[in-house]
Amino acid sequence: MKKRGKNKKKLIESDDGIKYTVCGEWFPLFWDYHPDPYGKEDETPLDTEMRLFCACTRWAFNRLQEGRSREELKREGQKLFGINSRFCDDAVLKAKAVIESQKELLALEIEETETKLARARKKLGWAEKDLDKAVEANDLVKIEKAKHAVHGCKARVKKLKTKLDELKTHQSNGTIPAVVFGGRSLWKGICKGRVSKEEWRQARQNRLFARGDETKGGNPNIKISYRNGEFALSVTVSHLSEQIGTDSRGRPVMTRAPRVEGKLWLPEKHRLKVWELLLSGAPYTVELIRGGDGRYRVHISFAITAPEPVTNPSRGYLGMDTNPDGIALANVDYFGQPEPWPEGFTVPHPKALHKFAGEFQVTVHPNGFLYIKVSELAYSRGYRRTYLIGVLAKVVVDIAKALGKPIALEDLYFGKDRLDTNRKFNRMAVNFPFRKIIEAVMGRAFKEGIGVKPVRPAHTSTIGYYKYMERYGVIIHHAAALTIARRAIDFRDRITNELKQKILAVKEKLIRKVGSLPGEGKGMTRKVKRLFKRLDKKIPVYNGLDRYKQESFYSVWHDLKELVLLSR
Repeated sequence: MKKRGKNKKKLIESDDGIKYTVCGEWFPLFWDYHPDPYGKEDETPLDTEMRLFCACTRWAFNRLQEGRSREELKREGQKLFGINSRFCDDAVLKAKAVIESQKELLALEIEETETKLARARKKLGWAEKDLDKAVEANDLVKIEKAKHAVHGCKARVKKLKTKLDELKTHQSNGTIPAVVFGGRSLWKGICKGRVSKEEWRQARQNRLFARGDETKGGNPNIKISYRNGEFALSVTVSHLSEQIGTDSRGRPVMTRAPRVEGKLWLPEKHRLKVWELLLSGAPYTVELIRGGDGRYRVHISFAITAPEPVTNPSRGYLGMDTNPDGIALANVDYFGQPEPWPEGFTVPHPKALHKFAGEFQVTVHPNGFLYIKVSELAYSRGYRRTYLIGVLAKVVVDIAKALGKPIALEDLYFGKDRLDTNRKFNRMAVNFPFRKIIEAVMGRAFKEGIGVKPVRPAHTSTIGYYKYMERYGVIIHHAAALTIARRAIDFRDRITNELKQKILAVKEKLIRKVGSLPGEGKGMTRKVKRLFKRLDKKIPVYNGLDRYKQESFYSVWHDLKELVLLSR
């Protein structure tokens, strides 16, 4: 635990484990209260406390950018907003975290914007060439279309250049871009008249945050308790505390602040974990959020230690290939070969999908491959997609646990640098929840003590297509999962004589017979000829290259992928 000095409080900031968050719902019971100096009409004391805390956070955010210190803001904030020192300190720390995260994101945003700008300039060059060709051919339709494309590309370049200059100015001055508390999309709705001002105000004053304190039984401001078989939560309404004097050091002595109490509902699968947390007296952080429907959601965060590993890499790996409609798995032994499923092996089937028959489809091959298909995953929205991903992650981790093998998966990254510059990629990237699937599998695996090894994703599908799909009689996704598992074991996929014969057979098939008429995109085109020339140079030296060169983007596998696409 991090210490704040001698005899100071211990915070929840811990590097000993992973952050574990439980989401629940709170049902407060309000008492008969009298109007207070900080309250507004038809506002409960809890709503007033949340409004004061959010206002303190925004105030601290602006003051921190002016160079004010945390201790100074803590003392001044108590007088301005009437909340206690702990709530005020939490507001300052929350504002400080926003600033630090924005500074970290600034460098990433600059890098992504530079990549976008370079790509936009390249597209502008292509559009200008198309315009020159259209003018030369005197084709009025193509000229009009090309002018429209050039105009759009120039506007795109200008917009990105302006954005990049602004970001670099912030970086050089040590500042951050404007932050909108309450949400930028909601603010745009306000500007366009689509959102009411009341909805905007509610979004800016709907949170209350309290850090944990190990010396005071977990969390003194927002306290969780367990009695009579039920969980309860009580929130301190600090602004209703009154000063009754001063101590020997001149500090104010306050009356005990009242609390709002109520029943706390938690998901059944997390109740034991929270109960153990309360028994241990460990610190926990609580964030209370009031939704637009007036319901109070609770996020309880605490640190858990990593469990003992229950998998052994010497047994092999469970290779996982992620797709928009499901996951392909390959049971691979330590020698890099598919291993049949154990006798009596069954895939755990979820019982609570409640939508339609065939929603969760499992195709098992006895030679060590299977495919879990969830067709709704490709088009479902919001909480439904999150739930389906959680079900998928649980099934994969349970299979790995039953086999005693760690999971090998791709270390893919779909950065924002490619978005809004390629329409086809945008549609695929937005509808493909790869990052959520990987995070869900890794999070679940950590809790269960299952090892996870991310590997480079380059050319796994191409290697599987050429080397393993026909050999084992499986689909390309199974072959890619096998390639991923072999890469986790540290095997290299070399160019074999069998693969050379396959390439030669494709070459002979594409050679146009004498007397046949040429066709568009058929036979040995000039593009295919150039491709084979590159392959003739790369294939003989491939097996002697370093590993990073074999797995680089423009390796021999890139040309083999192009060959497949051009010879279909």
